[in-house]
Amino acid sequence: MEPLVVTLLLGAEAQQRFDRLRATHFPPERNHLAAHVTLFHALPGAERARVDADLAAAAGRPAFGVAVTGVRSLGRGVAYTLASPELAQLRAGLADRWAPWLTPQDRQKHAPHVTVQNKVDPATSSALHAELAAGFVPETVPARGLGLWRYLGGPWEPLAEHLFDAA
Repeated sequence: MEPLVVTLLLGAEAQQRFDRLRATHFPPERNHLAAHVTLFHALPGAERARVDADLAAAAGRPAFGVAVTGVRSLGRGVAYTLASPELAQLRAGLADRWAPWLTPQDRQKHAPHVTVQNKVDPATSSALHAELAAGFVPETVPARGLGLWRYLGGPWEPLAEHLFDAA
């Protein structure tokens, strides 16, 4: 059974902006996804019902903002770094609940980000990093909920969205 992916859903304006950057700078043959903030990369597909129920419970909270804090080089790509105490707490709670299922990648310290370029040569990545960093202005974007996806070896199949309570 294919693994499950959990993401943070961003407000429409921020999502569209990150999607445009990703469409412009991500190699088209590798760009199977919209821009996203991955919270968990590979949860067991057999546990879908429990994961879905846990996400529904976790989403029963007020919406919150997420700070876009900088532009980070990935060596062969570029990402926007994010920070939010609310997100850190939410993810930690889910990680505790799902601890037996977590892969080594999902057990690592979580560093939320939105990748807008990846798998390019270092010179191309360095040039985009310099361009985006030069024009970077910190901002706060709304988090609107949690997304559940099935990993299909490249593309993801959307399974559920659990929206946070309106403020």
